Amino acid sequence: MRLAFWLYEGTALHGISRVTNSMKGVHTVYHAPQGDDYITATYTMLERTPQFPGLSISVVRGRDLAQGVSRLPATLQQVDHHYSPELIVIAPSCSTALLQEDLHQLAAHSGLPQEKILVYALNPFRVSENEAADGLLTELVKRYAVAQEKTVQPSVNLLGFTSLGFHLRANLTSIRRMLQTLGITVNVVAPWGASIDDLRKLPAAWLNIAPYHEIGTTAAEYLAETFDMPAIYEAPIGVEPTLAWLRSLIGKLNAAGAERGVPPIVMPQLNAFSLDGMSAPSGVPWFARTADMESFSNKRAFVFGDATHTVALVKFLRDELGMQIIGAGTYLERHADWVRKELEGYLPDALIVTDKFQDVAQIIDDQMPDLVCGTQMERHSCRKLDVPCMVVCPPTHIENHLLGYYPFFGFDGADVIADRVYLSCKLGLEKHLIDFFGDAGLEYEENNAAVSPDGSVLSDSNEAPSPDIAADVVMIADEGEMKWSDEAETMLKKVPFFVRKKVRKNTETFARGNGENIVSVEVFRQAKESLGG
Repeated sequence: MRLAFWLYEGTALHGISRVTNSMKGVHTVYHAPQGDDYITATYTMLERTPQFPGLSISVVRGRDLAQGVSRLPATLQQVDHHYSPELIVIAPSCSTALLQEDLHQLAAHSGLPQEKILVYALNPFRVSENEAADGLLTELVKRYAVAQEKTVQPSVNLLGFTSLGFHLRANLTSIRRMLQTLGITVNVVAPWGASIDDLRKLPAAWLNIAPYHEIGTTAAEYLAETFDMPAIYEAPIGVEPTLAWLRSLIGKLNAAGAERGVPPIVMPQLNAFSLDGMSAPSGVPWFARTADMESFSNKRAFVFGDATHTVALVKFLRDELGMQIIGAGTYLERHADWVRKELEGYLPDALIVTDKFQDVAQIIDDQMPDLVCGTQMERHSCRKLDVPCMVVCPPTHIENHLLGYYPFFGFDGADVIADRVYLSCKLGLEKHLIDFFGDAGLEYEENNAAVSPDGSVLSDSNEAPSPDIAADVVMIADEGEMKWSDEAETMLKKVPFFVRKKVRKNTETFARGNGENIVSVEVFRQAKESLGG
């Protein structure tokens, strides 16, 4: 574990909360110093639900430690009295883990029934968010799932959907719509919205669906081994992957139904999966062949994120939009081998595996791709470089937790992703057109005089420089004072601002390689021809 301003993965407590805050009748007690209830603020800000998270802190104080006193038993009694949960999950923070206290013994002193308590005493120094969440979900499934009769009609469990998940509710809605079209019932969604009784009912389903490689696969594997339940682990992201996912789903359910004498499920016409029930379920196959999207065939893309979305987005961008993948990576080292296997043949170089966002920012700066698909970290890095970026997985910003229907799963999700790619790459085009053709009388950046809030014109000493000019000055300084002629600078200003830094950098690299110490109009033109512009 290391200290940093930003981390791709949250703490183990954050992972535990993602599971427990998803469930009904489950309360979490953290044995921790004051302040570790920051997760409550994160949840209420991002989740966009009326529910308040079930979380309490058993505060550890220096005076209590000196006196050999623990507040945990009393905290458990108070939680049981005020909230009456079916289950209380107890977990240590990084600080209290160093004390090596026996949380099982402390919990027993509360007098609460042992079946009402689950001590999840993992090592928070070695386990991070996703592993903690996956492990806790598996522990809950092991504790409560019981053998029982299967449902009469085909049914499935949806595993791994947790609070603060990326486009969680929209992805759930997309999957439910496809299942409903096929006449398949959802038995349990876990942990999102599940109760303890729901966990007991898990083995009644015919099939488990665990689309997130990070959370839910271990629980599905346990159910497969213990209750002989087949599972689907693929994520239906993209048109072709969704079709393959549907075929796999139907095949596995029909195999189970044949043993029970249930009529087979038949794949309906594809328009049955569309929002209106009449048109094609996705516009991506058509849109990818239009003049707008065909111009993307030579666009260079870089993808970095968790395991599930990195694999899915690389395949979507290359297979369905025809973009060139110049690199990809993940911050999840424990899933890196799976990502490598899935992306074999897709990457020009080795998979990048790092949890340092500075390393990823440097790669983006060196490569200057036309599109980056990443996390909120990459969004910040790309903003400084004027590189188009779309957030495709956690860690995310509040704008990625939406009230509307914006899935990444299914045919609907393919349309959403294609729209995001198109708009991200075209971002800034309107400003470029204004720069290129003039401001049509509008007070825009072309006006040299800065205007104060009261409407008066500031003096030259207070003049606000154009962001583009300021960025250019910084770039010149960074690259070793390569000079540009006035005419070359004028030509550069005709390049769209969102690729201007990239063009400047490539031109100066070309000039240095040819022994030039100033970029003239002729050098600029030679660089353009050499670089295929």
